Amino acid sequence: MTTALIRQLETTRDETVGFFELAGEDLARTYAPGKWSVRFILHHLADSETVFVDRIHRILSESRPVIWAMDQDAWASSLGYATLPLEISCRTFEAVRNSVIHYARECYDQKGHLEFVHSVTGVRTLKDEFDKVAAHNENHLRQIRQALSS
Repeated sequence: MTTALIRQLETTRDETVGFFELAGEDLARTYAPGKWSVRFILHHLADSETVFVDRIHRILSESRPVIWAMDQDAWASSLGYATLPLEISCRTFEAVRNSVIHYARECYDQKGHLEFVHSVTGVRTLKDEFDKVAAHNENHLRQIRQALSS
């Protein structure tokens, strides 16, 4: 499982980083009316990645930590996704994803059983969080691909 997960984390990292190079008109596209633009999704992916790696750090270093959910819409509006330079989020995403990949290689099998308590979804494991990183990224990549194809 670890090999497939690592491959997925690397593949989604590379595809996501490529989308940061899109032109302005493509960045403004949405996958459905009223949904986030590609620009907002890319910023969200970078911010989410920082949340995920913080969770991973806490799970690895604290005993059964309680971890709070993030309000993604509040982050988008309060952190200025409309004007935040994409280069900042691109570099953040790539660096933090590389850290996630490192910890997945080192800890998925040996420490994946470690538990934490999520403020919304309850008790989960480190393996669950690594799997969520990959699934979350893939979900947003589908949205970006859909926005660009419409």
